[in-house]
Amino acid sequence: MRQDPTMPLTPELRRGIDQIRDYLYGGGFPDPLTNAEQLSFLFFFYLVEGMDADSLMRAKATKRDYTSMFAGDWAIRNPLNAPGQAALPAERMKWSQWSVMAGETLVRWVRDEVFPFFTEVAERSAMNFMTGARLGIDEPTVLTQVVGLIDRLRLDEADADTKGDLFEYVLKQVKQAGELGQFRTPRHIIRAIVEMVDPKVTETIYDPAAGTAGFLVAAYNHIRLANSSPAGIFETELDGKLVTRGWGDRLSAAMTNKLTNATFYGNDVDPKMVRLATMNLTLRGLPNVQILKRNALTTTMERTEKVKLGLPLDGYDVVLANPPFSGKLDKDRVVDDVKVGTTTATEILFLKYMLNSLKAGGRCGVVVPEGVLFGSAGAHKELRRQLLENNTVEAVMSLPGRVFQPYSGVKTSALLFRKGGTTDKVLFLHADADGYKLDANHDTPVEADDLPMLVEAYHRRAELWDQWQARDEKAEWTEKWWIAGLDAIRAADFNLSAGRYRPQSQTQVEHRNPLDLLDELRALEGEILSELDALADKLQERV
Repeated sequence: MRQDPTMPLTPELRRGIDQIRDYLYGGGFPDPLTNAEQLSFLFFFYLVEGMDADSLMRAKATKRDYTSMFAGDWAIRNPLNAPGQAALPAERMKWSQWSVMAGETLVRWVRDEVFPFFTEVAERSAMNFMTGARLGIDEPTVLTQVVGLIDRLRLDEADADTKGDLFEYVLKQVKQAGELGQFRTPRHIIRAIVEMVDPKVTETIYDPAAGTAGFLVAAYNHIRLANSSPAGIFETELDGKLVTRGWGDRLSAAMTNKLTNATFYGNDVDPKMVRLATMNLTLRGLPNVQILKRNALTTTMERTEKVKLGLPLDGYDVVLANPPFSGKLDKDRVVDDVKVGTTTATEILFLKYMLNSLKAGGRCGVVVPEGVLFGSAGAHKELRRQLLENNTVEAVMSLPGRVFQPYSGVKTSALLFRKGGTTDKVLFLHADADGYKLDANHDTPVEADDLPMLVEAYHRRAELWDQWQARDEKAEWTEKWWIAGLDAIRAADFNLSAGRYRPQSQTQVEHRNPLDLLDELRALEGEILSELDALADKLQERV
């Protein structure tokens, strides 16, 4: 296997991003989420000039019609930008034309001309991330320096993977959760779940809580790797670990067209996340993927609207998501299709919505807080019953506690299921380590990593069933996987917590990590609070 032959995410590129971040922070712009959003706009302004030029060249070579987005004139919005002139050539909106400006002149031009220009361009295309966009870096010296620093990154010389990885590096600086409890999912966790679900090039893939599009990007990379020749597979360094990638050189033109235009779909309630997701996908060569600004739990979409937006009419083949954990919705806003009892907990409602979004036989990989798996509230038990009795739950992978630091200490698992059928047995997987130190930052690479072995175990689950049946029940069970049948799960109120069915081991009892116990206590506390909220709602209804 070759090392990455492209321009990798070098230390110099990282230092360039760090310099921009430090300059913004020192210049009075301390919010990393807002800064990431502003950088996404500036990156786009920089790159779109080259994208437009490439499109023109391809159109000439193939004798197809293409009109440059910079063709024609632009009606000046601020008279100070062009005294005595009502319009200027739209070419003046190119980065190469205005990035040489400085100070107040630059701020005024970018704020009053560039942003409105690209907002109009975006309205005519799938690039919906400019809706409501405005310049936030409005201090003249800071904007001048940031534009100059972006210029020095030479992003036009980088391949799509490098540009995407660079933007992911920007997103890593965002270390706070959103209002609904959403936060950036660690990319190695995403890759493990995607490898288990194994999306194909002919399938439709959907993330209803897309965030920054991590799952969609991972699915894209997974499909390209699966369709690469040995010569087209390489390793690249990412977050201190080697990651295998592929060029996708075995994809036909028709497959590539399908992959870039009719495979990936998503939405998010937060306009900032919509913008960041769209930019992440655009940088990776997927500019036509639409990430809609939409709350799937409070709005329905009619068939005619799906047709208008080019969305699949009868559900998706694959749903991948890490929906918000700790959000609550006004019960009157929740649409009937996703209701489970009277709960307003977003993690329950999203799980129901994802189940509804799958076509028959479709597959889902989703991160859930542990309380969803063992909660005793009526909505929790009913949803688990529906999953187990009316669908096929294939596996539950218990993730290490603190895997979502620095955003949250909540204990989580990955739930994998197919729509339809009935569950016969469930494979439980337990990860003690994920390749990174489980501390407050969770970003220091370590050797211990259970994820590759557990991904392999998932794909060998039919074989493992034979091994499980042939085991000596009196012997110590040291594997990090085990299996439970539906009868045992039903008898336990449809509890899907991995620890519930783990074969007892004297070694495990003697050496349980105190931090794991604390994680379990936190999960129990969250469940108790959820039940108290539900009880309070019921009492309120009677008043």
